[in-house]
Amino acid sequence: MILEEQRFLHEDLERLEQGISDRSLDEPRNIRDRLARDHQTSSFLTRIQDQSKRLLDIYHDADGARQRELQAISTGDPLDEFYRQLNEMKDFHRRYPNEPVENLERAYKKGAMDTEAMAAQIDRMFTGEEAFGRYLDLTLPHEGYLNLRGVKRLTYLQYLDVFDVFTPPQFPLKRSEKTTDQYFSYLGELALYLQSFLSRTRPLENPDKILADVDKDFDKAWDADEVPGWGQERQIAGPTAPDVPGSTGEGVWCPDCGKEFKNENVYKSHLTGKKHIKAVEARKAAAADGTDGHTNGARPGPPKLGQTVRGLKDRAIAEREYRITRLAELLGQQRNDTRVNVERKQGMTERERQMELEALWADSAEAASKGDDDDSDDDGEEKIYNPLKLPLAWDGKPIPYWLYKLHGLGVEFPCEICGNFVYMGRRAFDKHFHEARHIYGLKCLGVTNTALFREITGIEDALKLWDKIQRDKKKDKSMTENVVQMEDGEGNVMPEKVYYDLQKQGLL
Repeated sequence: MILEEQRFLHEDLERLEQGISDRSLDEPRNIRDRLARDHQTSSFLTRIQDQSKRLLDIYHDADGARQRELQAISTGDPLDEFYRQLNEMKDFHRRYPNEPVENLERAYKKGAMDTEAMAAQIDRMFTGEEAFGRYLDLTLPHEGYLNLRGVKRLTYLQYLDVFDVFTPPQFPLKRSEKTTDQYFSYLGELALYLQSFLSRTRPLENPDKILADVDKDFDKAWDADEVPGWGQERQIAGPTAPDVPGSTGEGVWCPDCGKEFKNENVYKSHLTGKKHIKAVEARKAAAADGTDGHTNGARPGPPKLGQTVRGLKDRAIAEREYRITRLAELLGQQRNDTRVNVERKQGMTERERQMELEALWADSAEAASKGDDDDSDDDGEEKIYNPLKLPLAWDGKPIPYWLYKLHGLGVEFPCEICGNFVYMGRRAFDKHFHEARHIYGLKCLGVTNTALFREITGIEDALKLWDKIQRDKKKDKSMTENVVQMEDGEGNVMPEKVYYDLQKQGLL
């Protein structure tokens, strides 16, 4: 049955390719559907590799079984070979009557049950804090970091900024303090989480290849003595060198204490302190054991047993630090989003957090329940549930109710001049006085100076105000005309206009 197995593998490969093509044409509704599609595609690609390997083994025919079957079919009676294989099949089904038959046509076809099963798997894959891979959940590594001896107490938000930094001043532990089992276990848990998060959020990428490239780069950096925090420690006391990790280049650096001093007098006074003397003694003891770090823990000449073990441990710790740094670079977008999300949640109450989580799960459940409804929709538009008649935002969805109340959008402001048009909210009402509709209504009433009619919405009030303005203008004009006084020959004083009128009549 070698030829039948070969035919089955070819059919299986074609069905797998068609299944991947069908899923690539669908545009996922949200990040949950996208992850489900990517993970299912990844499983199909893995099966393609396995089936292709089996098919290649059949073509190579190492044991000659395929060649013998071809020879039996071509040289002997074809019917004898046919009945022989038929009897084998009948005998197999007689011994295993309930053996299920795999239907390749339905195995990789996209269906509702298949989508629900994959969606449930995605739900179990991520925690609530990760929100289907949008954010990092470093709460457990943060607790492990706080339990390390000699570290500063950092908040979770501060830890997100420095969890991939292992050099001073952000990281307070010295090189000699990193060789503890607790620190090695902390690095292992953090690196394992980042690897797991990368494989869960990017299933179509090859995590093994990424890690292999990281390990290859680390080997080159280690051989070249360029791993940050694990290079040569032959710094001398004095002005800080630019290549000293954690220095600013402005003060005085103490290599024994691994600390920078802004003032030279402070540096000189600390030389007699207990901490500095203890650090000097520790460095001398390490140099006596051959672990002073001149070449990443290995000195020239035949290595001793203790020196070799110490060098291997240093390399393992440095490798994990380097891997965490590189993985953090790959997850830079999720890291920034996590920082923003944590800052946002710090300003929310517990009830608001719970409501947000419930809304996230509700949207996911709704998207899953409507997985196959697009075929019956003409335009693919889903009905928006808006019982409160809230205004729509830029994405076509109703705005939040608290925003609706904040801007006072439930308060009505009618304007009779605009044809009894009702404006919702104070902002829209104040804005409409400069719009064309209100200006046109005032011009229809005979008002030309519209800037003086702000907050006037009634027609009667506008007409009264306009009449008063006109009367005031006439009064001001008459007053200006009566300012100039004229005197006739008999000493009578009169306004200029009256004087010229009498003069024209010849009465003066």
